[in-house]
Amino acid sequence: MSRGVFITGTDTGIGKTLVSATLLAACNAEGRRAVGMKPVASGCTQTPQGWRNDDARLLIAHSTGTPDYALVNPYAFAAPIAPHVAAADAGVEIHLEPILAAFAALSTNYDCIVVEGVGGWCVPLSPALMQSDLARALDLPVILVVGLRLGCINHALLSARAIVADGCQLAGWIGNGVDPTMARIEDNIATLRARLPAPCLGVLPPSHGRDADAPGPRALASHLSAIVAMMYG
Repeated sequence: MSRGVFITGTDTGIGKTLVSATLLAACNAEGRRAVGMKPVASGCTQTPQGWRNDDARLLIAHSTGTPDYALVNPYAFAAPIAPHVAAADAGVEIHLEPILAAFAALSTNYDCIVVEGVGGWCVPLSPALMQSDLARALDLPVILVVGLRLGCINHALLSARAIVADGCQLAGWIGNGVDPTMARIEDNIATLRARLPAPCLGVLPPSHGRDADAPGPRALASHLSAIVAMMYG
């Protein structure tokens, strides 16, 4: 596996940011210079420094050092809606070139870049651009975050099929326990292990995001240490 990954998910709100931040924490625990990147973010807050997104800020918090926000999140939009719609509302069209330039700039100071996508895999970024175009342009292997809840098997298999059909490498998948009440969760994980065309790279435990005292990325880093071994093995 290359020393960078593209993180996508079976849907929006299933924990891509937590997984990305946890992977950064795992890399840093192994002494690697790792940085997160959220190329496109909608749902931002206006600050004296400009638009800022909480997901991008979390990635920065778990990156090595203090990367430039503009490189981590080149496109930031106010409304928490589909990125191509948010961009149109802002009078902007998302292009690959600024994202690739930011990625190249980060690459000069870091030996691992964790790029978090937006929403699920089949998300438009502009009238002429899909998220898959970005993943291909970055030439990164894809890790699929599977939100473990009712319906996850269908969502995961369809997402995996689309990733491969779009000409990208599905390096593996990570289960994320978004529903602590999910029935037969172990049976679902077993089915995903058997049917997805890529290995399971880790499973984050249920309930991590439900309580104020739930473990954060650093506490969860050991769950994803196998990925770091793959990247640097």
